[in-house]
Amino acid sequence: MTANLPILLSVPHAGLRIPDEAGQYCVLTDEEIIKDGDEGAAEIYALQDYVIEYVTTDIARAIVDMNRAENDRRADGIVKTLTCWNEPVYKEPLAAVTIEQLLNRYYRPYHERLQRVDDTVIRLCVDCHTMAEFGPPIGPDEGKTRPHVCLSDANGETLPKGWMNALADCFRQTFGDLVSINEPFSGGYITRRHGRSRPWVQLEISRADFMPNDKKRAAVLASLNCFVNS
Repeated sequence: MTANLPILLSVPHAGLRIPDEAGQYCVLTDEEIIKDGDEGAAEIYALQDYVIEYVTTDIARAIVDMNRAENDRRADGIVKTLTCWNEPVYKEPLAAVTIEQLLNRYYRPYHERLQRVDDTVIRLCVDCHTMAEFGPPIGPDEGKTRPHVCLSDANGETLPKGWMNALADCFRQTFGDLVSINEPFSGGYITRRHGRSRPWVQLEISRADFMPNDKKRAAVLASLNCFVNS
């Protein structure tokens, strides 16, 4: 297994912390916060000892979504009013000054870190997520069973030609045949924004119990190692 893989891993939805700025207004239970985030991501993507760059946050996705555009003010946008399961986040709307504090303290620094990539050592950037076994109400595939792995590159816009098929082949070797490309996801904001200047891919691992999280972690590492050495 190659140490210090020339890869950047972004893990934007593993956090569970409600920051003080939003805490007094948030009405979500601990269970609802976990359910809205990428459950299992902190364990599956605990690969910081194997890659050159690793970026994550402890802030809950239900409060600040790093994988949204800064001007995305939908209910499920950057600072949410509803979770992906249509649960209200706050007892009253957040003030504009509070939203600005959240963006300035958590969202903008995250993207600044992603921009400070050393292109001389990083070959691939991967935005890492877990996905519900079945599409949630706001998903593009509500109620449908999802594959074990979804890889997306904005339909070919964020990876050099041929890279996606090579990457998918590596994941099929470790996860089996249920690996999809750009379906049900075609790449989120992080992949599309930062993929303009360097190779990016979005990785989604199903939370279905086809494999325990420690095995999923080992399979992700083996897949990335396969790609780097292919």
